[in-house]
Amino acid sequence: MIVDDRMITYIRSLEGPENPVIEKIEQEAIDTHVPIIRKETQSFLKVILMMKQPSRILEIGTAIGFSAILMSEYLPEDGHITTIEKYEKRIPIARENFRRAGKEGQITLMEGDALEVMRTLTGPYDFIFMDAAKGQYIHYLPEALRLLSDGGVMMSDNVLQDGDVIESRFAVERRNRTIHSRMREYLYELKHNAKLQTSILPLGDGVALSVKKSI
Repeated sequence: MIVDDRMITYIRSLEGPENPVIEKIEQEAIDTHVPIIRKETQSFLKVILMMKQPSRILEIGTAIGFSAILMSEYLPEDGHITTIEKYEKRIPIARENFRRAGKEGQITLMEGDALEVMRTLTGPYDFIFMDAAKGQYIHYLPEALRLLSDGGVMMSDNVLQDGDVIESRFAVERRNRTIHSRMREYLYELKHNAKLQTSILPLGDGVALSVKKSI
């Protein structure tokens, strides 16, 4: 845990109720151990969306559709979300959840490998939400930069890996070392890429918020 457990519990206790369908999908995800964005990250995401008011969103990593549905609640009327998922077992669940939430017309789910799908897209997108395979973020970045509009915002979730990112690679379990090294590379690139202005926050499991500069 990055932040003290008691502080997180307190912050979460302040949250008000969400759309009942969203709350039900969230509980189903928790019950079936499907990873979704944490409560405090949800709150931050909603504020960013209300500030930015993006018309076109690209989400990399749909899972069961929870975050796409959540984001759709904070879009302007003409807003649209394109979301990408390759895990075949979750795709029909996501589609059904979009139907339950009445969001089929506002959310387009594209099936397949995220990088391959991204290469077929033209953009530009005002907002990109990165929440897929953590070890692949560094590989997605060039395409994300191509697709992101000037002044557009990219939010990357789970970037601090429950604090493991600050550890030596030898202190990390062997099976996680590739993800560990790639995430450190990704965060360095976010902070040093001339096209981006990035802030890394110890929120949830770590959030990186990047704005594409007009160069």
